Amino acid sequence: MANLTSMSGFLLMGFSDDHKLQILHALLFLVIYLLALTGNLLIITITTLDRHLHSPMYYFLKHLSLLDLCFISVTVPQSIANSLMNNGYISLGQCILQVFFFIALASSEVAILTVMSYDRYVAICQPLQYETTMDPWACRQAVIAVWVTGGLSGLTHTAINFSVPLCGDRVIHQFFCDVPQMLKLACSYEFINEIAVAAFTTSTAFFCLISILLSYTRIFSAVLRIPSAQGRTKVFSTCLPHLLVVTFFLSAAGFEFLRPPSDSQSAMDFMFSIFYTVVPPTLNPVIYSLRNKAMKAALRKVLSKEEFAQRKKYFKAIFQL
Repeated sequence: MANLTSMSGFLLMGFSDDHKLQILHALLFLVIYLLALTGNLLIITITTLDRHLHSPMYYFLKHLSLLDLCFISVTVPQSIANSLMNNGYISLGQCILQVFFFIALASSEVAILTVMSYDRYVAICQPLQYETTMDPWACRQAVIAVWVTGGLSGLTHTAINFSVPLCGDRVIHQFFCDVPQMLKLACSYEFINEIAVAAFTTSTAFFCLISILLSYTRIFSAVLRIPSAQGRTKVFSTCLPHLLVVTFFLSAAGFEFLRPPSDSQSAMDFMFSIFYTVVPPTLNPVIYSLRNKAMKAALRKVLSKEEFAQRKKYFKAIFQL
């Protein structure tokens, strides 16, 4: 441990020093990662192939799945490799890239969830203006803004986080390069940097949260005026999955980034980090597919033997050209 001061990288402590428990952790993370990979790839495939799902809502859902796929790939594979090799070392370059992509993708996810809530608001509260407001050009611009916003957020956080000199043992009590944990390693803990990071993150998340709350306040007030129970059920079937995803992701991330810093690391801290880094990308496909009849119908269609045979003939004909 004493030699860590001369290293340019960091030591990720992970969940346990016992190699057998590390193997167990690697296997569990591998199963979760494969489930997230499969679920999100299915949604991307379904929303791309099924013409009935070529609407703004499913267009944004496809990008949410793409973000989830990238988001979980930033931390979990590295953690699996470290556990299997019984070596928690991560180089400085790898840590910088991990922080950048983690913050960028997390910020993009919050932004896409905000855009999705606005899409539901226009569809339910302003149905006559929906096709005009959410036309293909506007949807593409919204998605571009989501990715650009995430990239700028990632650059800002990475620049601030790695601008402060680090001292002592470069030990991060987490299974990835977590920003709150890395701020504890600063030689002189500059308060202005902490305020800058916290203010930027909090203000962005707060703006998105307020936008989402306003959208759903208007949505629910409109839903209550729908006379038929069937109409209300149809609206809730498209809104509740999104609301569950927003609540789960923002509450877990908010606890991690806004709680007071502590010198000790508990099992609860690891659990909350899993709740906002690993669980949302895994559960999002399940939540959206189980609560959405169109998604379930499209999934059955894509997985059916007839559809598979038709796609096989289609790709075979393409390769023969």
